Amino acid sequence: MKIKKPSLRTRIFLAMILLVILASILISAVAIYQYQEETRDYHTERLQRKELNTKTHIKRVLNGRQNTWEVKTENIPIIFKEEIYNIADIHKLQIMLYDLEGGLLIASNAGLKKAAIEKCLSADILNAISNTPQHRHVDKHMENGQTFQSSFTYVTDMRSKPIAILNIPYLENDDFLAKELEEFLERISYAYLLVLLMAVASAFLLSKYITKSLKTISEKINSTRLEKRNEKIEISDTSEEISTLVNSYNSMIDELEDSAVQLARSEREQAWREMAKQVAHEIKNPLTPMRLTVQSFQRKFDPTDVDIHSKLDEYSKTLIQQIDTMSSIASAFSNFAKMPAQQNETLNVVEIVKLALDIFNEHYVMFSADKEEIIAVFDRTQLIRVVTNLVKNAIQAMPVKDDAKIIVHVASVDGTVVLTVSDNGSGVLEEHKEKLFEPKFTTKTSGMGLGLAMVRNIVETYGGEISFVSEEGKGAVFKVVFPQLNEHSNTFGS
Repeated sequence: MKIKKPSLRTRIFLAMILLVILASILISAVAIYQYQEETRDYHTERLQRKELNTKTHIKRVLNGRQNTWEVKTENIPIIFKEEIYNIADIHKLQIMLYDLEGGLLIASNAGLKKAAIEKCLSADILNAISNTPQHRHVDKHMENGQTFQSSFTYVTDMRSKPIAILNIPYLENDDFLAKELEEFLERISYAYLLVLLMAVASAFLLSKYITKSLKTISEKINSTRLEKRNEKIEISDTSEEISTLVNSYNSMIDELEDSAVQLARSEREQAWREMAKQVAHEIKNPLTPMRLTVQSFQRKFDPTDVDIHSKLDEYSKTLIQQIDTMSSIASAFSNFAKMPAQQNETLNVVEIVKLALDIFNEHYVMFSADKEEIIAVFDRTQLIRVVTNLVKNAIQAMPVKDDAKIIVHVASVDGTVVLTVSDNGSGVLEEHKEKLFEPKFTTKTSGMGLGLAMVRNIVETYGGEISFVSEEGKGAVFKVVFPQLNEHSNTFGS
């Protein structure tokens, strides 16, 4: 099953909405990424500030007047026995001091002291401190779903000689920042919702504006016909591309009208040439036996012949018969060429059809009607022509058989007159169906093939239509439908 592609307007609308949604997602993703980067920078810088402030405080203690102990590694626990708690309280963090071999000297949290002693600094941390230019190392790890940073740096004496290692554990508490991000995303989601609603309205109006001109052009192109006069497109206040398309269409209309005029002229000339050839051919057919009859009469004429009168009668009948044939050909051509004039006669179709059938003597021609009176506006003569031509064709298509039947039926359906002529004759061959209403087409050995063409001409002139269904060997049904009230008249009669 082939899926129908969405219209251009729908695609423009969806593309604009999708663009807004993608932009919103992208901006949100960038905002979250930026938040995470700023959070990392915040914690890194905060740890550095705390470390710097703590080292400054420790140096002041070591070099202060209150310190009476020599500044060396062994005296660190004594010097900071009480002061380390003050430093930790002031800077709101834990402080641990290790010797240069990694052994714990003193810690601000007494509960950690035993565990810290059992867990001295690893060789990797000691190497990292000593081998970096800043003599600083930060260890980052996760515990119970929380991120911890732990900085290690040297504590130096007045001669910048390392005497201890300062360790500051730092918990990355993101609750406040996460709440800030949550509030930010909540606010921006409201803004995105407003932008999305505005985008939906704008996309709808913009797609409608863009496709409005295209829809007008499409409707014009769909209604363009070669056989009628087509209107040009007039669209103002549009884009350059649409204007180019409109100008191309209008140029095509001009060329199409010129082509239609030339084609109509060519078709008329060709039709009349073909018709003239057909008429000439049909007239020549009876002229040949007439010529032979006259020549035979000249050779065999003998005034003393006792049978001269009977022979003269025979010659005369032959000439009259051929003359009647030519007269019939001329009448058929004249009737076809003459467009029926609309007389707008108010008549009873049932009565006129019965009258038309009176000329047929065949017993198998039968008539029926839905009711006794069906009033319509039509030309009496032209209606008789329609009926007689259809019935005559049905009779000529009827092979000799005992159950021959031709039924002419008249009905009134929804303001129209429906005339059907059905027979059980030989039917219409499949290869003849498309050509049946064409002028000069005939399946008979005589005639010009103008009967059905003339019928269609009459019916279409009165705003009706003719159609047929046929099955070879089983007969055919011809159906004529025309309005009861002529479209050029507002009331019955004129």
